[in-house]
Amino acid sequence: MVDVGDKDVTQRVAVAEGALRMRAATLEAIVRGEGPKGDPLAVGRIAGIQGAKRTPDLIPLCHPLPLTAADVELWVDGALPGIRARACVRARARTGVEMEALTAVTASLLTVYDMAKALDRGMRLQDVRVVRKEGGRSGTWAEEDPS
Repeated sequence: MVDVGDKDVTQRVAVAEGALRMRAATLEAIVRGEGPKGDPLAVGRIAGIQGAKRTPDLIPLCHPLPLTAADVELWVDGALPGIRARACVRARARTGVEMEALTAVTASLLTVYDMAKALDRGMRLQDVRVVRKEGGRSGTWAEEDPS
């Protein structure tokens, strides 16, 4: 692991986003509550929070951090068609929480995939990325607006 002992403890924030593209019929079944394993958005939200908390168990050289918040949102995007996810993770620490935010988004979308795969095995995770980070020596960084 990288030695972060000389870094200052600061408020760290990271926001990540991603999407799970699926067939329109699969999305409609999820919206109607007809998924074979229950409500994938509710379970996906909890899986994302759990993923943020367990990141150092999954990513070998990731520092264990005392998270102060992990918020995960999932919503239906009919234009995709699919589900979008956003995670915001916070900690007062010596290193950033980007990995925790990315893990939260990925775990939430993988959970939706698992809960709907009987309907559509061709679903695709896409565009998982950090869109904003705050804190530390490098300060604030935000994804540029692609438009």
